[in-house]
Amino acid sequence: MTAAGALAERVGVRAACTALAVPRPTYYRHRHPPRARAGRPRPPLALRAPEEQAVLDLLHSERFVDQSPSEVYATLLDEAVYHCSVRTMYRVLARQDELHERRRQLVRPAAVKPELLATAPNQVWSWDITKLRGPAKWTSFYLYVLMDIFSRYVVGWLIADHESAALARRLIAQSCGQHGIEPGQLTVHSDRGASMTSKLVAQLLADLGITKTHGRPYTSNDNPFSEALFKTTKYRPEFPERFGSLRDALAFGRRFFPWYNTAHRHSGIGFLTPEIVHYGQSTTVLHARSATLARAFERHPERFKGRLPQPPRLLPAVWINPPSGASPVLPGTSDLPEASQRHDREAGQATGTPENGTVRAVRLASSRSAVH
Repeated sequence: MTAAGALAERVGVRAACTALAVPRPTYYRHRHPPRARAGRPRPPLALRAPEEQAVLDLLHSERFVDQSPSEVYATLLDEAVYHCSVRTMYRVLARQDELHERRRQLVRPAAVKPELLATAPNQVWSWDITKLRGPAKWTSFYLYVLMDIFSRYVVGWLIADHESAALARRLIAQSCGQHGIEPGQLTVHSDRGASMTSKLVAQLLADLGITKTHGRPYTSNDNPFSEALFKTTKYRPEFPERFGSLRDALAFGRRFFPWYNTAHRHSGIGFLTPEIVHYGQSTTVLHARSATLARAFERHPERFKGRLPQPPRLLPAVWINPPSGASPVLPGTSDLPEASQRHDREAGQATGTPENGTVRAVRLASSRSAVH
């Protein structure tokens, strides 16, 4: 600022500030600092110091120490005594810093944002419960769904007429057994519903060596895969306004979940079916798609403006709340990574399915595991 002031005397303030990269408002504030504002004058009608102290002593007295200023004001008024208004009593207490909540307040710890990564099937499962409207008002059935976030494969589901931690425990145990989950292999993620945070479920996951995580309260984005699955379920043309009975709801689930696993082309996994990704067939299917597009390009390259088309690709990693700075690969922006080919081979070996063969019919067992 000293240099800017000296230079401004010779070339002017604008040129000096531009040359030294000094903002002109800052220069002017430095040369002419604002005056300190005088304190607010005491209102002429305000209580004098002795009167204010008398009000404070009255509020501190044993008679009124547990009463609000409004009660003190009304009580004294009934006794033909007036010191000041209720608002003035509050001002007196505020100047003494005595306007605080006297009860002990609950302080909740800050909820930690879950950050989960899956690079292959059976690493992270997401589960949730949604209501299905019953035959009459205020009646509902409860749909429990466990899905793998990498492949979007529904590994287990059930429909019941009530929500129960025991049913959730049974579903998780059955699904883990069907998919051969080993201790330390899996993380199960959910929101903070009563069944999700129950001791029954927590003890089961601990016994199976499964890590459990929960989303933040009132944050649906922390469980996006289950929420998206429920939207797909309820937007199906055959989804009714209401289910007439539990049997009708189970019949819908037996039709919907095999379709979802085996026929639904999911946009989040390169328009593959969850079954193909979960059981290690994605490399074969994507290579076949590439070959089909290459033949189309050879026949009519002008239709593709001279660029070889590529099918949508499978993401190498799936996140729940990626950390800041992470840039997940978008479908169609890169070739199929070696990691995806590796998980296809491992999935084929784990299920006893050859890479270029058909998947055994036993893979759909978990999709028919409804509990009546």
